[in-house]
Amino acid sequence: MGLLDRLFGKPAPEPQDPPVKFGRYTDTYKKPDQYEAWDKSLKAFEEGNYMESYRTFLQYLRDEGEDNVHFRETEAGIEFELYQGSKKVNGLANLDHVKAESKVASTETMNIGFLRRLIDHNYDLKYSRFALDADNNISIIFDTYTLDCSPYKIYYGLKELAANADKQDDLLLDEFPVLKPVGMGHLKDLPLAEKEIKHEFINEEIRKVFQLMDSGKPDPQQYPGANAYLLLHLCYKLDFLAKPEGHMMEVLERIHRQYFSKDERNTIQKTHLLRKEFQKLLDRPKEDFFKEMYQVPATFGITSPVNHEKVVTVIDGELQHMDWYAENNFPEVALSIPGYIVGFCLFNYAVPKPDWDLFLLYYKITESAYFNKLGFSNSYYDPETNTFDKKAIGRAIRHIVDSQADTYPKLQAQTGSLDFSDLPAFAKSYLHMIRVMDMTKAERG
Repeated sequence: MGLLDRLFGKPAPEPQDPPVKFGRYTDTYKKPDQYEAWDKSLKAFEEGNYMESYRTFLQYLRDEGEDNVHFRETEAGIEFELYQGSKKVNGLANLDHVKAESKVASTETMNIGFLRRLIDHNYDLKYSRFALDADNNISIIFDTYTLDCSPYKIYYGLKELAANADKQDDLLLDEFPVLKPVGMGHLKDLPLAEKEIKHEFINEEIRKVFQLMDSGKPDPQQYPGANAYLLLHLCYKLDFLAKPEGHMMEVLERIHRQYFSKDERNTIQKTHLLRKEFQKLLDRPKEDFFKEMYQVPATFGITSPVNHEKVVTVIDGELQHMDWYAENNFPEVALSIPGYIVGFCLFNYAVPKPDWDLFLLYYKITESAYFNKLGFSNSYYDPETNTFDKKAIGRAIRHIVDSQADTYPKLQAQTGSLDFSDLPAFAKSYLHMIRVMDMTKAERG
């Protein structure tokens, strides 16, 4: 031990943030060895080396952080299993065919309601199909002959199967009591304290927005967009920060669909519709929320990958709308617009990794109380005193930039342009900082 250590002791280690996950899983952020495995899989398939193609394809899918894919070679071929949320997919690949199956739910009695639902879904599926097995389990199946089974087809076939299995099990179980859960052994229950914090956050945020709407300021007849921004910001924020599964996830997706549907409803009518959906969440028993609060691995993302230019387009299209609300003393509505931008991008797209990290930091700053309750160490903003920890924010931004330097060598952050006068001003300047970043990727060698 050195002299300074003996005099002052060793510096305290940086506190570790809790292992709380946020947002929807995306398989866009793959490592170089995974891309190398994909290239090998394509080459092996073109050369007719099908078993090697399957082997390297599964290596491409495997995410070490998720521990989502396992496979082994047997006399029958390559047996594999992968996880997508609440469901496990089992499969076999050999020189004749590839077959994968996921059990969605079990039933002892046939019901015309869920059978009709599954038949309707089969018309929409391109690669897979719902079926009943000999034990009366509802399953979804994908199979194809090896000669017609390129890595592209396997990827999209397994993705369709896994995504539908994961989504439909919660929806079917919630709607049809005759169905029973099956294959749920890998679900990891969240700590009770985390469930309580998330449930409290969901209810508090919905009530806050309702109170703002009930104040009638600004006049919703004259400025209907204000309530729309408040509700959509709320929808996307809850989806990302509470990370719901099952029924609540479907409600939030329905809110998004209802607002953007091309029908005869005007903005005021749509906001009334959205409020009713949020009211249903408020009225829902706590126990029903807790049943859907669990942690699961995933293999496929459900959002479409986009480049940074798409994020820039969303910022350019929406951010200027906050100015009038900020200038006329409606700070909550003004802040909901950059919040809407961040949430809309995260809900709909798999944005570049620096954008994702910076958007998470945005929430850590603007929703600091929530993160503090969850046990996160940094408090970037104190709403009671309207003060920012400028140094901590700068360090966090620089860490994001430095961590992505190999993939995005031109990435820089103009932190000097940040406006710390109040939260809406900061939010606007923060998105402007993101907007001008150069996220040109390094060429993959």
